[in-house]
Amino acid sequence: MATTKPQRSPEEIEDIILRKIFLVTLNEATTDADPRIAYLELTAAELLSEGKDMRLSRDLMERVLVDRLSGNFPAAEPPFLYLINCYRRAHDELKKIGNMKDKNLRSELEAVVKQAKKMIVSYCRIHLANPDFFGSNNDNNYEINNSNNKSSISPLLPFIFAEVGGGIDGFGNSTSSGSQCPPGFLKEFFEEADFDTLDPILKGLYENLRGSVLNVSALGNFQQPLRALLYLVSFPVGVKSLVNHQWWIPKSVYLNGRVIEMTSILGPFFHVSALPDHAIFKSQPDVGQQCFSEASTRRPADLLSSFTTIKTVMRGLYKDLGDVLLALLKNTDTRENVLEYLAEVINRNSSRAHIQVEPLSCASSGMFVNLSAVMLRLCDPFLDANLTKRDKIDPKYVFYSSRLDLRSLTALHASSEEVSEWINKGNPAKADGSKHFSDGENQLLQSQEATSSSGGASEPSLPAGRPASIGGGKSKYPFICECFFMTARVLNLGLLKAFSDFKHLVQDISRAEDTLATLKATQGQTPSSQLNLEITRIEKEIELSSQEKLCYEAQILRDDFMNFIIMFMASPKYIRNPYLRSKMVEVLNCWMPRRSGSSSATATLFEGHQMSLEYLVRNLLKLYVDIEFTGSHTQFYDKFNIRHNIAELLEYLWQVPSHRNAWRQIAKEEEKGVYLNFLNFLINDSIYLLDESLNKILELKVIEAEMSNTAEWERRPAQERQERTRLFHSQENIIRIDMKLANEDVSMLAFTSEQIVAPFLLPEMIERVASMLNYFLLQLVGPQRKSLTLKDPEKYEFRPKQLLKQIVCIYVHLARGDTQNLFPAAISSDGRSYNEQLFSAAADVLWKIGEDGRIIQEFIELGAKAKAAASEAMDAEAALGDIPDEFLDPIQYTLMKDPVILPSSRITVDRPVIQRHLLSDATDPFNRSHLTADMLIPNTELKAKIEEFIKSQGLKRHGEGLNIQSIKDTIQTTNGDMLID
Repeated sequence: MATTKPQRSPEEIEDIILRKIFLVTLNEATTDADPRIAYLELTAAELLSEGKDMRLSRDLMERVLVDRLSGNFPAAEPPFLYLINCYRRAHDELKKIGNMKDKNLRSELEAVVKQAKKMIVSYCRIHLANPDFFGSNNDNNYEINNSNNKSSISPLLPFIFAEVGGGIDGFGNSTSSGSQCPPGFLKEFFEEADFDTLDPILKGLYENLRGSVLNVSALGNFQQPLRALLYLVSFPVGVKSLVNHQWWIPKSVYLNGRVIEMTSILGPFFHVSALPDHAIFKSQPDVGQQCFSEASTRRPADLLSSFTTIKTVMRGLYKDLGDVLLALLKNTDTRENVLEYLAEVINRNSSRAHIQVEPLSCASSGMFVNLSAVMLRLCDPFLDANLTKRDKIDPKYVFYSSRLDLRSLTALHASSEEVSEWINKGNPAKADGSKHFSDGENQLLQSQEATSSSGGASEPSLPAGRPASIGGGKSKYPFICECFFMTARVLNLGLLKAFSDFKHLVQDISRAEDTLATLKATQGQTPSSQLNLEITRIEKEIELSSQEKLCYEAQILRDDFMNFIIMFMASPKYIRNPYLRSKMVEVLNCWMPRRSGSSSATATLFEGHQMSLEYLVRNLLKLYVDIEFTGSHTQFYDKFNIRHNIAELLEYLWQVPSHRNAWRQIAKEEEKGVYLNFLNFLINDSIYLLDESLNKILELKVIEAEMSNTAEWERRPAQERQERTRLFHSQENIIRIDMKLANEDVSMLAFTSEQIVAPFLLPEMIERVASMLNYFLLQLVGPQRKSLTLKDPEKYEFRPKQLLKQIVCIYVHLARGDTQNLFPAAISSDGRSYNEQLFSAAADVLWKIGEDGRIIQEFIELGAKAKAAASEAMDAEAALGDIPDEFLDPIQYTLMKDPVILPSSRITVDRPVIQRHLLSDATDPFNRSHLTADMLIPNTELKAKIEEFIKSQGLKRHGEGLNIQSIKDTIQTTNGDMLID
């Protein structure tokens, strides 16, 4: 008969469970079963002397735990690891208890185990806050994989890492810590304790996390520490501890932007980037070396994969950093601390806006590009399409906020007059023009003096001081307002500065490549070991710079940035200052594919981006026109550099079929609008640049002749020789630059005229185009062409053969599209440059240099038509005889065909003549009042008189063989020989 197993009492079961949880015994004989079990001899002796049972109970738990932690047991785990495993075993025992059928016993034992868990967590806190409290057992054996971090590591950290999940580095490798945290431990650890208890523990964790990402690049494991940080700030106590940390905003007499980046708790997290930093702060792994080494020899798919990896990693970084700040901002008790930190970062890095930046005093571009992205995320909720929160953004913040130092910033959309009016509006007592302004107001007005009321082109400063109250300024602003202006400032110091650095990097690469080409050419003629060393050095420099360029492209080429640039570069409504909008073109110019080291990712931005395909050409053409009038005293010269960048982009876009189609559509839709203005300014620039270049060549040859006469040259005073030599080199530079720009303009006229002809043949444009082409032809094949001969024309980018080919192609392209046969008469009516012999002279040169015979033949035929039109014009002029003055245009003194009255001066002019004038100058030429084409008033009475005059003259000459219609046609296609600039 089987014997029944004796039932254990609740006390015995409690003893067994607690012994399992704490791995202790009060009976020395039971330690042999598991070497980890500690015999608590001291506790056993105390219980024996007290006459108590040798069993563990809830009343003895704390005595037992203290004895175990304080003792020196041979196989004992370190204190923290022991406590964690106690908690884990308690969790397991609690699950077993849940299966008991006896509800009363189950409830009693659950209470015991929960009490044990709570006590274990409490002693974890005590131990972490006082590591030496329980003897010398070392818990700090966990090492963060970062050679830069030498501080002691909290044993809690690997369990936090395990809780938030293993990180993935830039190569896709898992970085799991391998220490699994017991379920519920961390939540209980951080939620059920007061601030004073947890604060020292949290501060140590924050320091560990900061150290773990110090000088870690986008390819390193920053995700795990960042997720751990995000986890800690999910607890109210974690938020409070972070903003009260001494390194939240470091205090130091040497505090600058770089110090904040490297020593603040959040700084190293924001430093994580694909962008290269100064050598002292170089991050690892090296993104350029790992992803973009020898990029020119790698498959496009490999480069695209690297781009995708970096973009994915950075998007994750932006999101998690944004979530950290959001957690801090949502807590009203810590929001002010966050704003203080952001303001300190911004103000301490204000010199990042300078052209030259000292890397040891300013935070990295990586930090500020990251901060730009994060701040934009914070702005997203209140920047909805309907701007429902706009009333929360107070413009007075710019002048009166005590948070940010906003001195010396560029005014986007205000002139000096508007600023003055705005200040007076807020101060009625000063609207009478009194000079009793505050210091801040005076500084503001003084800084705005250079700002043009028409263009707003200069860059005025904001007040150095901050008046207490002007026009109702507040001392405190809502978060939306603060966030908006902080974001604007961060974008200025971060994203825009990165674009500028990228532009200069591209320019440096271009210069280095030019130097390398020159050295290789020299090496081919006169080899030397020194040249070999220099070539190797420059090749290495280009390789490293190209890696850096690709790193920039990988991080800052985002569709969002492309959208921003395309829309705002042609939006004077939002950014009046054209120089700022032109900076956006410089960025696009640097991103433009088909440059050295350009990637397929940049090509996608231009050739596959929907907004680019729809608006890029249109907005570039608009900015090309806008830049004519900037309001600056240097606007005439500034426009050439800006248009050079636009021209390079337009030439590239013309080669992309989708952009070329968009261009043709714009020319059709805007034939009388922006496209006509673009064409007019393109022609104006071409004439000026080529004329200036050719005149400078003649001046250069004079000085060259002086210098070649050695005897005479040496007799001149040294100062005179020095001045003439300086002038010679200055002229060389001017010729080189002007010829480069002229070549671009003529090239654009050549390739666009092949497919877009109609705007060239409009009444207000046809004679302008014909005069330009005739002038160029005269310079290239006319009598003075030999005087333009240079020893090394390529040095000055003077390519007369190529220019002649392009000029002739433009002639032919326009003749092909001239369905009404208007172009020949326009050519022959140019009394300044037209000469029928130039056509045959040009054809002779073209045959010699191997131009397409079909082009030459069409050009000769056009010359014959122009000659015939000239003959007809002479006959028509003879037929008309003396023309009454009232029928003559007062600007060109030619017979009017469509007289119109100017509304202000009331003077009658010919419509094509005034329209041509308005393309360059929107004023009445007789009194400078504002004038547009739609304001012109047809003079129908005078037009009828002119037509009657032509008819009567035709009848008189009818017997001489002249036809009335012939006279009318000739008059309609011939209208003077003056150039309207």
